[in-house]
Amino acid sequence: MENFKKYEKGYFMPPVCEMKWAKKDAPDKAPTWCSVDLRDGNQALVVPMSLEDKIEFFKYLLKLGFKEIEVGFPAASETEYLFLRRLIEDGLIPDDVTIQVLTQAREHIIKKTFDALKGAKSAIVHLYNSTSVAQREQVFRKSKEEIKRLAVDGAVMLKNLAAETDGNFRFEYSPESFTGTEVDYALEVCNAVLDVWQPTPDKKVIINLPVTVEMSMPHVYASQVEYMNDNLKYRDSIEISLHPHNDRGCGVADTEMGLLAGADRVEGTLFGNGERTGNVDIITVALNMYVQGIDPGLDFSNMPEVVETYERLTGMTVDPRHPYSGSLVFAAFSGSHQDAIAKGMKWREEKNDEHWSVPYLPIDPKDLGREYDGDVIRINSQSGKGGIGFLMEQKFGYVLPKAMREDFGYFVKNVSDHQHKELQPEEIYNIFNDEYVNIETPIKLVECHFEQKNGIIAHITVSDNGSVQELTGCGNGRLDAVYEALEEILPKGYVVDKYHEHAIGTGSASKACAYIGLSNPYGKTVWGVGTDNDIIVASLHALLSAANRVN
Repeated sequence: MENFKKYEKGYFMPPVCEMKWAKKDAPDKAPTWCSVDLRDGNQALVVPMSLEDKIEFFKYLLKLGFKEIEVGFPAASETEYLFLRRLIEDGLIPDDVTIQVLTQAREHIIKKTFDALKGAKSAIVHLYNSTSVAQREQVFRKSKEEIKRLAVDGAVMLKNLAAETDGNFRFEYSPESFTGTEVDYALEVCNAVLDVWQPTPDKKVIINLPVTVEMSMPHVYASQVEYMNDNLKYRDSIEISLHPHNDRGCGVADTEMGLLAGADRVEGTLFGNGERTGNVDIITVALNMYVQGIDPGLDFSNMPEVVETYERLTGMTVDPRHPYSGSLVFAAFSGSHQDAIAKGMKWREEKNDEHWSVPYLPIDPKDLGREYDGDVIRINSQSGKGGIGFLMEQKFGYVLPKAMREDFGYFVKNVSDHQHKELQPEEIYNIFNDEYVNIETPIKLVECHFEQKNGIIAHITVSDNGSVQELTGCGNGRLDAVYEALEEILPKGYVVDKYHEHAIGTGSASKACAYIGLSNPYGKTVWGVGTDNDIIVASLHALLSAANRVN
């Protein structure tokens, strides 16, 4: 691409860069989560949510377990203002939940914000002003000292108005565009704000370090966070918060490395909805922790419901390949993947292993409200015998013999290939049933009786192309006797080579299933399946099904 030389790095490495965070492999615990879906996410929608939609979304965020929720920018619009008043006046905010509102460091905006907050049981007032080189020079055209003065004056106004307003308030400060700010200058501004607020361990404040625009690789942001963590005043009296955006596609990595670097809190949205390429996706970060054995403190055990609620209220869609939540993220079409998953599930069942380690599945889909048969094993022309066999067992109770899986697998793949589509479980079942089970053309079993005399004697009545015949055979067992009786009408050169049986279901509702393979001297095996309440009748159906399929 041309014109690459017009770009240069706009970020700043910290004066001291020890990268202690790089020696850690995971956080010790989950951070405090703050959902900004109703503010940052909402302002990024083509059509922002209505008041009633925002109330429903707020209640759903509570259901998911969020204890801090940014509800809007109340000075920005009447809807934002009325939404906040509705939450407070209608008592919709639980006692253990803190709402958060955003305000610029401007006097009239701060005053209207506190007016909207009257009566709040617990609220965070989030103050921000931009500190980056680009914003200072191009937008505000102010010096470092003038920008710092804006932050300090805003902090003073917050402190004074909080003292005059009915409610319980905490403070948060963001040096907006932190990633484009000299890190030592960002530290200077944040410490100046902290000197105004004078936080204590019992009255903590939040210093938020936003990736307003993602400008660097994640390790740079982590080093910036680490420098702030090591040098901020009143460290035992503040929470360091992260607010990553996703311009370089690294929002999750920024967040995870920022937590290793000392952050205590994360602001983000469900599915990463936000301006430009979005905010950090809290679901992905939380479930990344979950699969490392860390309780994220949020409940995503019904992911289909989360997706449906989000899409309905925002008008956005969740990509089919979105981590953890997309409709295809657990789908295995590849035959080798399906085989490995099926064997892994079988191994887990045999070993009764309490730890999850199934190949190709980093998380148990059932933990997210997904099903193995409909979400994991998906069948198309790329699928294999292992996946198809797994689906037939999990969904319909048919435990296909290993040697039969390949035969049926190729049959199903050919159907999918010719139809150029994915086959649904019911379609696969219908193929199996129509092609293998209780096949009665041209030979149909009409009646069968046994007597025990010098072994077992079978008296068989069959219809062969409409012609009724009575046949007799003697054998060591009933199936052997039936085979002897039918031998004269069975395909020449084929013998019963393989036999398997099992029950489908349990108790009085169960039925018998038998599989028979007829093989010829040249190595060709033809399979038939029989089902009935009686295993002997099921075996006879299987034998005749195989015989009928030879030609």
